[in-house]
Amino acid sequence: MAETAGTLPKPLGGRTRTLAWLQRYGVYASVLALLLFNVAFTPHFLEVANFRTQLIQVAPIVIVSLGMALVIGTEGIDLSVGSVMALSSAMVVLYLGYGAPVAIVAALVAGAAVGAGGGALVAYAGVQPIVATLALLVGIRGLANVLVPQLTEFRNPALITLGSRSVLGLPLVVIIAAVLTAVVAFLVKRTIFGRQLVAVGGNRAAAKLSGLPVRRILVAVYVLSGLLAAVAGVLATARLQASDPTSLGLLMELSAITAVVVGGTPLTGGRVRVLGTVMGALLIQLLQATLIKHNLPQSWTQMVQAVIILAAVYAARGRKK
Repeated sequence: MAETAGTLPKPLGGRTRTLAWLQRYGVYASVLALLLFNVAFTPHFLEVANFRTQLIQVAPIVIVSLGMALVIGTEGIDLSVGSVMALSSAMVVLYLGYGAPVAIVAALVAGAAVGAGGGALVAYAGVQPIVATLALLVGIRGLANVLVPQLTEFRNPALITLGSRSVLGLPLVVIIAAVLTAVVAFLVKRTIFGRQLVAVGGNRAAAKLSGLPVRRILVAVYVLSGLLAAVAGVLATARLQASDPTSLGLLMELSAITAVVVGGTPLTGGRVRVLGTVMGALLIQLLQATLIKHNLPQSWTQMVQAVIILAAVYAARGRKK
């Protein structure tokens, strides 16, 4: 019997296949291309000390990007992550007199509280995520500067260990970032919460009609984002042995969003690519390092990041069409 029109799916066109490939694998190809470029044209790039430095510097970006990926997976966005890093750094200094464990816990609680506030504004007050977290970006950065108005250095053995210790040759901050990556990947792929998160991002109305606790899921996601940003702030503070809320975490939200989008997680939600996010963070770090090593200004990195975001969004929209 003859097939009726519309019964067979239309084959993907060449342009659509290309966009789909770029969205899924473009970040890996870009990282490989940057690595090959640096091997060929950057002196001393293959030295162990250089790789160690790159891993240490990318660890906070990876940790913040993991939380951002969860938020974007629900069709949201969290612009407050850089300010949360600054606040957690200020909390470390304020509570360090009670011991390093208390200071770290205080910093993590502060980050989770900011995330809970943002999540409540989005889930219960109905505020758009970009508006809610933009307000937090400004307010929390101001609060951090009020708490610690200037660069404050300190010496604490426990924090020195956290920021500089290595285990089997790997920096502790890198190990922490790797463990958190595994935890988030497990959360997304192997738990009911992960499936609910993706369902909420894919179609919030349908998720609500099916009985999913949409509001609680949204709040939990923003809490996790704030908590991970606080972890990154604590690690950065421990590595620097100083707190400077004015500059710590500045523009981190741009790096995190770039890493997530380039890694294949669409801004429209419904999907979270954890490994892609990690590779996106590595791409951002390699790009910054390459420009610096070739005596180009830091502002070039921001312009290139903007172009990368636009290209990634274009590829995602083209694939969707």
